[in-house]
Amino acid sequence: MYSFRNDYSEGAHPNILESLLRTNTEQTLGYGEDAYTQKAQTLIKQHIGREDVVVHFLVGGTQTNLTAISAFLRPHEAAIAASSGHIAVHETGAIEATGHKVITVETEDGKLTVAHIASVLKAHTDEHMVKPKLVYISDSTEVGTIYYKEELQAIYEYCKAHHLLVMIDGARLGSALMAIDNDVTLNDLANFSDAFYIGGTKNGALLGEALVIVNDNLKEDFRYHIKQKGGLLAKGRIISLGYIELFKERLFFDIAQHANNMAMLLLEGISEAGYSTLTKSTTNQVFPIFPKEVVKKLRENFDFSDWEEVDEQNMAIRLVTSWATPKEAVQEFCMELKKIK
Repeated sequence: MYSFRNDYSEGAHPNILESLLRTNTEQTLGYGEDAYTQKAQTLIKQHIGREDVVVHFLVGGTQTNLTAISAFLRPHEAAIAASSGHIAVHETGAIEATGHKVITVETEDGKLTVAHIASVLKAHTDEHMVKPKLVYISDSTEVGTIYYKEELQAIYEYCKAHHLLVMIDGARLGSALMAIDNDVTLNDLANFSDAFYIGGTKNGALLGEALVIVNDNLKEDFRYHIKQKGGLLAKGRIISLGYIELFKERLFFDIAQHANNMAMLLLEGISEAGYSTLTKSTTNQVFPIFPKEVVKKLRENFDFSDWEEVDEQNMAIRLVTSWATPKEAVQEFCMELKKIK
């Protein structure tokens, strides 16, 4: 049974494993003060094209979100997110557990707009409510859609004018950057956010997220926050070695492209079989709508997540491809789908 459940089922790209083995008996400083971490930070800055940013490595997305957001906000301040946003749905109330409310907005495609943000500000007017301060967006979003440069710029400029921070969750940033319709670069992300992170866990790394802090006002003492939240990894090079392999050439982008290519093959097969999708995703998450009986039969040979019920007869499922998804598995799924029909 092949799994399309997520993009972190596999371990890590072989280049990363080889790097870990090659350096395994070296003795280095801990807690991110080793030479490998410094090299990884330098490589990421070079790819971004900015030397004034600060790069920190954390273990996972939830830890990165709660550490950053709780550090960036004062006790009475809150984050704004789409109702499907990871911090609102899949992080066990981690942000709220740090004392900060997540204000959610219903969206059709998982993307926040200036209008959404303005509506929250209009509803939160005085000290009897939490104060909206940080806008949290994901690229790609939890439903596979991406932000375009014009959209990011509009959000950032509005937020600057209204004294709001912009943080971009990049758990699946590789897939977003390599989407066929994407026009955003790493440099654009630095220009149109106060902080963003480059996800490794879901793009071939053994573990890790690279948090990039752009806003000078947010940089001071951030390592204290990482340590306090349990995120300052003693064997820090385990994460940074992965990012060296991902960014010393173009591996990060190449394997994200592979994941997207496999998702596009799935989309082709689903369309040829006569089915539609819930969202217009150009990334590595696909949300086809199938009759429930078809879903039941597909589950005999493939693993995937149920997403939402569309009506009494049909439901949307989520299929996720990864850096390691073999073309043969995608072809088998499409063949099985045609046979069932």
